[in-house]
Amino acid sequence: MQLAFVLYKYFPYGGLQRDFLRIALECQRRGHAIRVYTPIWEGEVPAGFDVRVARIRSWSNHRRNEKFSAWLAADLARDPVDRVVGFNKMPGLDVYYAADGCFEDKAQTLRNPLYRFSKRYKHFAAYERAVFAPEAKTQILMISEVQQPLFVKHYATPAGRFHLLPPGIAQDRRAPANAAAIRAEFRQEFALGDDDLLLVQIGSGFKTKGLDRSLKALAALPRELKKRTRLIAIGQDDPRPFLLQVKALGLSEQVQILKGRSDIPRFLLGADLLIHPAYNENTGTVLLEALVSGLPVLVSDVCGYAHYIGDADCGRVLPSPFEQERLNRYLAEMLADAAARARWGANGLAYADTADLYSMPQKAADVILGEGTCN
Repeated sequence: MQLAFVLYKYFPYGGLQRDFLRIALECQRRGHAIRVYTPIWEGEVPAGFDVRVARIRSWSNHRRNEKFSAWLAADLARDPVDRVVGFNKMPGLDVYYAADGCFEDKAQTLRNPLYRFSKRYKHFAAYERAVFAPEAKTQILMISEVQQPLFVKHYATPAGRFHLLPPGIAQDRRAPANAAAIRAEFRQEFALGDDDLLLVQIGSGFKTKGLDRSLKALAALPRELKKRTRLIAIGQDDPRPFLLQVKALGLSEQVQILKGRSDIPRFLLGADLLIHPAYNENTGTVLLEALVSGLPVLVSDVCGYAHYIGDADCGRVLPSPFEQERLNRYLAEMLADAAARARWGANGLAYADTADLYSMPQKAADVILGEGTCN
């Protein structure tokens, strides 16, 4: 079968992009041909992939998307495929991987009513409707239980078109047998002493992920605790606004902001706590990557995967509505209690041995190829 995978941008470190790659590779492993359409491809092309890059320029995202959709439709008309799988909302998809939450719900609840008169709103609303409208035929791969009711509320999408996937944590994220040695080497590399504490915040989109909140919480730590605590944030984003905040808070000696990189498991094994006080997050794969690494987690409850942290008892979940003072208090308590962190880490490792946190690519491929469902 010839499959076309479509996404607006590929780079090696994004969560959506990593999910796309693992699903496409699983379909390829089953003997199917993989073609990829995208306006932006960064990084190596996997063996056997036919990657077709649309060289499109536009001042606005919505206009760029429209140009890309027209280019995609023309290419598919010239060179048809058996199935089109999209990782962003757009017309003409046979299968959609729902990496993003419900746009219409955000537009109605978080935006000024005048926003709905804008060209940007009309574009994204129409593209979302093309996927979720009752008359559409697109099969929907859901990765967040909390989003499905919102799509049904706004579009009355038939239940039979939704397929809820388990998480898809890569097995190489699990703590290996030599985890202690990797941790010791990492902490030596980053000049972390035995009494030093390392917070990590990982994920592209620092604003959405709540890095500003993390910096405020670090600055609010009790003096002696703050002196021995460092924060490393990693992600593909513009660090400049946050570096200004770091300087204003007097944290320049304690905070590093790094670009996306491929050795994230080392950071998860070398750190003492993952902090993730996101403003919104459809899932939050890094939460589970921390869990299976034995790293305690402090997360806001708006993240789709936050419930796994509670289920596994491997950290603390901030309830909504968000309160900065509560985050400050939770962080101080977690950093001050080494015994609790050890217990949370052990609980995460135990949960990783029994829960299905890994089979998303296989279950997604089942639906794409018509070999099964996930409901």
